[in-house]
Amino acid sequence: MGGMISRSFRIALLFLMALVTFSAGQAAAAEVVRVGVLKFGTVSWELDTIKRHKLDEKHGITVDVQAFAGEDATNVALMAGAVDIIVSDWLWVSRQRATGQDLTFVPYSTAVGAIMVPPDSPIKGLGDLAGKTLGVAGGSLDKNWLLIQAMAKKDHSVDLASASTIVYGAPPLLTEKVQQGELDAVLNFWNYCARLEAKGFRRLVGGHEAAAALGASGPIVALGYIFHDTWAKDHPAAIEAFVKASADAKALLEQSDDEWTALAPMIPGEEAERKAMRDRYREGIPRASADEVEGDARALFSVLADIGGEELVGPSKELMPGTFWRAQ
Repeated sequence: MGGMISRSFRIALLFLMALVTFSAGQAAAAEVVRVGVLKFGTVSWELDTIKRHKLDEKHGITVDVQAFAGEDATNVALMAGAVDIIVSDWLWVSRQRATGQDLTFVPYSTAVGAIMVPPDSPIKGLGDLAGKTLGVAGGSLDKNWLLIQAMAKKDHSVDLASASTIVYGAPPLLTEKVQQGELDAVLNFWNYCARLEAKGFRRLVGGHEAAAALGASGPIVALGYIFHDTWAKDHPAAIEAFVKASADAKALLEQSDDEWTALAPMIPGEEAERKAMRDRYREGIPRASADEVEGDARALFSVLADIGGEELVGPSKELMPGTFWRAQ
């Protein structure tokens, strides 16, 4: 009897060892996808959700999140091969493709900035900004700023860049200045707009309204995950797994308020501000088809090219083929 038990024990032990070895081999085989993000950027919310729920492992990859201090640093890291994926806009991708780079883009968010005014502001429309002081985040070539300028010219015959006093600055600084009354209005990034909204500020006009006035059929995709075509072709399973993990995370963040409770330490501001950012994030989840997204981008590209010129769009006068990634 003792020999039978010993033999059975040995067989069970060998089976267990084989199972552990197989599992370890499976884990070792999981491909690592390196994602570069801004240290305090909103994309971190989605990536944290992926890691917390092991959505990357679910789809057979390991997401390695690498934080950078600024957008230029993430761009350099991608071009140098230090990371596989970053987040930026399709204009940058098209410009890079026009100069021979093989970057491509998967939609991440349609959340865009807006012009915000104080609750008691007499400003009711774009035409009322003439003679006012307007803060603009993102610089003179920010696409929301360019789209809103084009809308102001088209609908109100106003050249905002010359009719208003424009103050360019960092989003947090402009947010403070408009609250202190040093600015009449501010065009800011979507998450800062949400924080102002929670404090009673009004949305005058946003990038989506401007895009619609200029021919877009729906909410424009603002940001996307960007990677090299060659990397995607060499690692097709990895990029498809990452896209699926991203979609899973978005579904959780859209459906569950508990997820936002878990993210609270990563989101600045009071509870009302965090709720406003949650709601705007959810509104920004892309829902249009790939054809619709690319069609709107093509329609807006020519408008942006006319206003921003080569400095914004590069040497091409139209959206470069391949800017938007399509699974093979």
